[in-house]
Amino acid sequence: MARLRRRTAAVLVVSQMLGGLGVATAVTLAAVLAKEISGSEALSGLASTSAVIGTALLSLPLASLMAARGRRAGLCLAYLIGAAGGAVVVTGAVLGNFPLLLLGMTAFGASSCANLQARYAAADLAAPDQRARAISFVVWATTVGAVLGPNIAGPAGDSVTGAGIPATAGAFVWGSAVFLVTAVLIHLLLRPDPLLTARALADAEADAASRDASSGEAATGPEGGTGVHPPAARRGTAGGGRRSLRAALAAVAGSANAKLALVTIAAAHTAMVSIMVMTPVDLGRHGADVELIGLVISAHIVGMYAFSPLMGWLADRFGRLPVIVLSVALLTCAASLAGTADGHHTQSGLGLFLLGLGWSAGLVSGSALLTDSVPQRARAAVQGLSDLIMNAAAGAGGALAGLVVSTAGYGWLNTFAAVLLVPVLFMTLAGLARRETTGGRAPDAADVSADTARK
Repeated sequence: MARLRRRTAAVLVVSQMLGGLGVATAVTLAAVLAKEISGSEALSGLASTSAVIGTALLSLPLASLMAARGRRAGLCLAYLIGAAGGAVVVTGAVLGNFPLLLLGMTAFGASSCANLQARYAAADLAAPDQRARAISFVVWATTVGAVLGPNIAGPAGDSVTGAGIPATAGAFVWGSAVFLVTAVLIHLLLRPDPLLTARALADAEADAASRDASSGEAATGPEGGTGVHPPAARRGTAGGGRRSLRAALAAVAGSANAKLALVTIAAAHTAMVSIMVMTPVDLGRHGADVELIGLVISAHIVGMYAFSPLMGWLADRFGRLPVIVLSVALLTCAASLAGTADGHHTQSGLGLFLLGLGWSAGLVSGSALLTDSVPQRARAAVQGLSDLIMNAAAGAGGALAGLVVSTAGYGWLNTFAAVLLVPVLFMTLAGLARRETTGGRAPDAADVSADTARK
């Protein structure tokens, strides 16, 4: 099992580096390409918005496929759809067809689905007290793509100009090629499938627990039956029903910690995206040049990814809930610094760094808590629901951010982002109070699948 965990983690980290590289390379020039094709700066933002919408729309179908066929099938298909979307974007660029470009960007969003779901694949086989660290290392691997992607966008454009393809579309050619390589890598090396393996282990555990529970009963049982009960992990709608949206909602409804995890992930992501997308505009209004804006955003990216292993260690060592409190504190401090910077660029840079750090704490601890809090066979569907809610909320937040800044100002945007975190704080404090009533045992670190097996 130790070797399998290391092998699975290594494959996921490498695939995340490649997948993140493909996404970052293309997204760097998405708005520029959209402006060139549409001829309108006002429409340039629709490219990235379409990608976010695609990520949200495809989250549940891909999660359903993973629940039925395993992580390998879902991740491969996601990268293949992303590669096809990149090809459609290039076709739209060559033809000067803006609607076709947006359609391609929507499909391109599937690659982000794969990058997000990879963190849950890392948790499938991890021990309960090491799940957050397993998730955090996959999140950390995104740093490579986030840093290298923007730097190879130029060479990617130069490589296709002789083929009659606009230079700004070259990043999508390279992105599609990287996604194809990543899909092949996962198909060949992600074996055995981590989700199916974890499910088989949980079922075997449930079988053993069922045999132990029935060993003291008569062979015919109290009602004249066999005396052997169906394994709890497979009772009821453990098959197709658990893969559905209804089953995911039911699993979340039955767990206070699962609700907290969903709210944490969605609120942290929405607050981060809403502030981040409008920070370059605010910096520009206060005289910052392109190089300075790039430096501030780079600090933000470092905060998002580089320290995720630290957040994973903290979540495993001290529990998911204290790290969620840390996330709220960091995000609130970030909003306060960024919202009151008023042209002090060093303060803006520090605020954006803390914004990324708070997002990392919320994503890692929330993802680990979500995995802890639902039964094994419901996890893939619930994780897909989480990504759907996260991306839909962030898409709405990013779209409204411009309206808030134009009508009320950048400071008020940061205030509203901080207000989003209030429900997270209250729910987390309630969770900590519940933990105290259990005599100090941390329910957020419980292995739910094992608990189900024992029942």
